[in-house]
Amino acid sequence: MMLKSWERMALALATALLFLCLPARAAAAQPIQDQQQQKQPYTLPEYNALQAARAEKDPQQGIKMLDAFVAQYPNSTLMPYVYQQYIADYSALKDYAKVMEYADKTVALGDKADAAIPGLRLTALDTRVRAFYSWYTPQNAKAPEANDQLTKARDAALLGAKLMESFPKPANTSEEAFAETKKKEMAFFDAAAAYADVQLKDDSGAIAQYKAAITADQSDTSVAAWEYQIGLAQLALTPPQTLDGFWSLARAIDLKMPQADQVKEFLHARILAYEQPGCVSQVDAQLNEMLQLAANSPDRPATYTIPSQDDLSKIRNASNILTIIADLSGGGDNAKMTWLAVCGSELPEVVGKIIDVQKSDNYVDFMVFTAATPQDMQAGTTANMDVKVWTANPPAAAAPASGATGAAAPAQNVAQPDVLRLQKDDGIKFSGTLVSYDPSPFLLHWDQVKVDPSVIPAAKPAARRPARKTTHR
Repeated sequence: MMLKSWERMALALATALLFLCLPARAAAAQPIQDQQQQKQPYTLPEYNALQAARAEKDPQQGIKMLDAFVAQYPNSTLMPYVYQQYIADYSALKDYAKVMEYADKTVALGDKADAAIPGLRLTALDTRVRAFYSWYTPQNAKAPEANDQLTKARDAALLGAKLMESFPKPANTSEEAFAETKKKEMAFFDAAAAYADVQLKDDSGAIAQYKAAITADQSDTSVAAWEYQIGLAQLALTPPQTLDGFWSLARAIDLKMPQADQVKEFLHARILAYEQPGCVSQVDAQLNEMLQLAANSPDRPATYTIPSQDDLSKIRNASNILTIIADLSGGGDNAKMTWLAVCGSELPEVVGKIIDVQKSDNYVDFMVFTAATPQDMQAGTTANMDVKVWTANPPAAAAPASGATGAAAPAQNVAQPDVLRLQKDDGIKFSGTLVSYDPSPFLLHWDQVKVDPSVIPAAKPAARRPARKTTHR
């Protein structure tokens, strides 16, 4: 996927550079004639030798002629044209290592290259970047010189971006056309440097350069892929920029990058591992919220956060049934944080007063009110808890109560048929799992409940039938 993207960007850049440098390329074809009014810094034999090499249609033979030229005229001022022809011949032979070598030699000429052919260094840098991606095959990626080539490719791309930033507008080009070309080429070079940084495991460098590419050209179809790479790099930092990484991945999904569904699954798994909440359904809701927010904001707002596993553990350890009910019924961000921490948690020895009893075929829902003191509980008239107790072994596929997700399926040995003896206004004591809650009117739902046998009334003895009198005759 990345190579196809590079090929597309490289083609666009090459076409744009060709357009920008057409006058210079025309001048390069006849260096002596274009400068005849000045004292020439080279001889006619030099010129003829170069022209012969350029006219040679066999690239291998042409390279031999260029080698002979360099051996005979090592200090020739025509070297910019000689290197340009080397690049053309080695490109024809698909010898990308040599293309990169002579592109580097061209760039090393500095201002002399651009004095001979305006924009030559920029064109050479573009050529070098494209040649690198053709050279960087899986096999060559394992070669001893791979890291050195990656470093050179990154440096070439960075220099290309710098030169492009100050490249003057050609006289025959409109401001609009030049601005469009410039932003695309800046993005190309920035993204090329970032790609090399990724391979070099320079995550900070990759983040900076991919962001520069997006700033240069936000309309590029590769922005989604760049956001994805930024997200991966942010997660790989030490310490990781976890929340920013999540946000960047969400941006990539929103921008409909290829295989967005797989990226969404990956992001869901990373959020789940980061938080480790009790209920998976909470991560579903968080991810959906993040995708909605990220669609309209390239950068994560400072106020947007996701609690870590440590954050949730602190809340969980400091919570009891009374603080949980207070936090959840209060609503807002505090309720969200508390529920992330306690959803799916098991709480022991919860007490309350039964307000109502709702029976079903194989379970009973006790509508229960709990409070801080026995007096407050006795005064309660409205339930704040729905305590589901199985009176018969539940089906293997039974879902948790009240539509909650993420809680474990009911065990087969939890049935307590004797709880049917509990009635309205009785006290209840139980342990169980928090599975969901209704915010208004507030009701906290429990499942996997085990009622303390000590609060269950004893079964009434069966009524004795009176003895039948016997009549004697």
